[in-house]
Amino acid sequence: MAFKVRDIGLRAASAVVLAPGALLAVWFGGPWILGVLLIACMVLSMEWARMSAPGDWKAVAAAVALALVATLLSNPSQTLSFSLVLLVFGAAAAGLFARARGQSGIDAAYGVLYLGWPALLLIWLRDGNTAVGFYWVTLAFVVAWASDIVAFLVGSAVGGPKLWPRYSPNKTWSGFIGGLLAGTLAGAAMAALPEAGVRSIAWSALLGLAAALATMAGDLWESALKRRFGVKDAGNLIPGHGGLMDRVDGLMFAIVVVAVGRTLATYVGAGA
Repeated sequence: MAFKVRDIGLRAASAVVLAPGALLAVWFGGPWILGVLLIACMVLSMEWARMSAPGDWKAVAAAVALALVATLLSNPSQTLSFSLVLLVFGAAAAGLFARARGQSGIDAAYGVLYLGWPALLLIWLRDGNTAVGFYWVTLAFVVAWASDIVAFLVGSAVGGPKLWPRYSPNKTWSGFIGGLLAGTLAGAAMAALPEAGVRSIAWSALLGLAAALATMAGDLWESALKRRFGVKDAGNLIPGHGGLMDRVDGLMFAIVVVAVGRTLATYVGAGA
């Protein structure tokens, strides 16, 4: 129990340091959120390359980062389709470069897609400096954080059967259920924001549930990737969490689901 208390303390301290900066970037939008994402993508590129191409990680990290930076600078808030096409070409180029360096081309290409897809959608969701854009990005953050934190706390306190012991031996079904409930409630609460433009709490709660499921799936997926590459953490940047990728793995998946939710809301009239 002492280890868990210490782990919770490290996680809380890391969140206190990182969360305000992320929220401020979301609040100001525009070049602020772009700047934070550019820095984050460079860090994530290094973490991905260290895991997937340890034999020549610096060169592969540079190739992945270059593809991501070029894509993020293509103005995805206005030209998302073009940016996604550019992302695919960037992934192919990074893969060919990694293969020429004797590393896995597939892993390098997948890294560009894995990291770039949610980053592009995050900029698109923020949509410049609009209030509605702020709502959609905030919903993704709040649901992902709520489900992740509550899943950890409930799983640590209650324990019980393991969720997927082959790839993530510490995660439990109790934590999974607690995280889903927290994400659903967080999604419903977001409908109360006047900027939300959501006319149905039920719609917002359903979106919260879907984003919470995505958060859990993202966390499990990264655990499977780390097991495949034979590493415990993606890095050691954040005390109590490991690398930056260990902190944002669930959020990356949640952003994709929220982006789909925003698109659907346009057609079903549930939101802006």
